[in-house]
Amino acid sequence: MSHIELAKGRIMTADPRQEHWLAEAVALARSNVADGGGPFGALVVRGGQILGSGVNRVTRDNDPTAHAEVCAIRAAASALGDYRLTGTVLYTSCEPCPLCLSAALWARVDRVVYAADRYDAARGGFDDLAFYELFAKDRSEWDTPVVSLEVPGAAAPFDDWLARPDRVEY
Repeated sequence: MSHIELAKGRIMTADPRQEHWLAEAVALARSNVADGGGPFGALVVRGGQILGSGVNRVTRDNDPTAHAEVCAIRAAASALGDYRLTGTVLYTSCEPCPLCLSAALWARVDRVVYAADRYDAARGGFDDLAFYELFAKDRSEWDTPVVSLEVPGAAAPFDDWLARPDRVEY
C-alpha cells in the first residue's frame, strides 16, 4: 500500500497548484450546500488533471457512504478503469473522516490534502471528531458492539480466493 501524507497548514512542493485544487474543492462544497447537500467537496488529481470529483450526497441519496471523498474516488476509479489510484492526490474541503481516509488508503492515493479540519466539521454538527475519539478507545468501551463469532467455514471464502489463479491482487 502506498504511503499517505496528510497535509494541513503547509504548502507542499508536489503540485504548485495545490491551493487551486483546494479552492476548487471548497467551491464544490459551497455549491453543494446551495443545492441542499452537505458541506463537503473533493477532487482526485493526477498530473494537473482532475480524474474525479465528488460532493457529499448522504442525505440526497440516503446513502451513508456517499461522502465527497468516496464519490470522488469512485469517479476517478471509474474514469481510469482501475481501483488503484496510484500517482494521484485527493484534495478535499475538509479533513477526511475515518471512512474517507480508509477509502483513500484502499484506493492507494499518494497523498491527501485538506482545507478545514475535524474541529471545523464538529462545529458544523458532523461526527468526524466523535469517530476519531471513538477509534482511540478500546472496542469494549464502544456503544455499538463489534464482536467476532466463530462459525464453521468462516475462512473458506479466503481459501477459495487464494485458489483462483485469475484473482486480481489487492
